[in-house]
Amino acid sequence: MPEKKKYYVVWKGFVCGVYEDWESCKAQVTGFAGAKYKAFPSKLEADQAFNDGYELYYQKNPIEQKEGKFRFLSDKDEQPVWDSISVDAAWNSVTKVMEYRGVKTATGELLFHKGPFEGASNNIGEFLALVHGLAYLKQRNSNLPIYSDSITGIAWVRAKKHKSVVLPTEKNAVIFDLLQRAETWLRSNTYSNPIIKWNTPLWGEIPADFGRK
Repeated sequence: MPEKKKYYVVWKGFVCGVYEDWESCKAQVTGFAGAKYKAFPSKLEADQAFNDGYELYYQKNPIEQKEGKFRFLSDKDEQPVWDSISVDAAWNSVTKVMEYRGVKTATGELLFHKGPFEGASNNIGEFLALVHGLAYLKQRNSNLPIYSDSITGIAWVRAKKHKSVVLPTEKNAVIFDLLQRAETWLRSNTYSNPIIKWNTPLWGEIPADFGRK
């Protein structure tokens, strides 16, 4: 199944406009203080949002700013903490293949990448990415924040246990081994790294995004 194309609006960045791929958008916002950008499923929607401007767009679509019970460092944050890492997962709903990775938030530099794995789910990937990120930072004695755009992944980490409905099979045995190891790590380790929900409506796609949505 072909991946759906996305269009990216940059309201505030080095060069504002509508971009047809994440890398072009990312070049305009990475390292730009207070950058404002967002992905859209069609060029028509992206063009309209860009023409409306950031403030008017969110006045028309206030529900997009609701983030549930997970708060950011501050309700008034206009940009993420760039000195941090970001994690994300990609999952194909047809093949059930999943992979995940972690990057430096400010530059997108790849820190780790795992997969592809068969017989998984996106939530499993988000959970494993977070735990991998925490372990990666602890090994380096780093208390940097870690960003995730998955409320479910964050909740599982806080509970120190996954709640996936995916059933174990011969094909995904490695996934369930990784899940067990992740839960064991969470129960056996402490960490001081803030786990922060990425504010997608305000900041656009998380830097670790695979660009396949």
